[in-house]
Amino acid sequence: MEIRRDVFQAIADPTRRAILSLVAIQAMTPGAIAANFDSSRQTISKHIQILTECELLKQAQNGREIYYHLNPKKMKDVSDFIEPFRQMWEDRFNKLETIMKNYKDII
Repeated sequence: MEIRRDVFQAIADPTRRAILSLVAIQAMTPGAIAANFDSSRQTISKHIQILTECELLKQAQNGREIYYHLNPKKMKDVSDFIEPFRQMWEDRFNKLETIMKNYKDII
């Protein structure tokens, strides 16, 4: 049975977001990733597994080592989905800023 993970549940976790930030800079082994956290290596491995199942991370083998790197295509899919919401909130904040400036000028 194949487990289907939700990408947004995966990125909701701060540790998984930190892992994504680390591997966005360079591909890393699980041990190198785990060295950046106070959690156990098993806990970090579970986070990596979830990110891999969501296709946010890809793995590549180099000799005996497995390296994880960011999957830019999947990240672009997430970004494309979020973009209309970002624009909507940016427009709302810009309108609020205009109202606040006008209110400040009245007082």
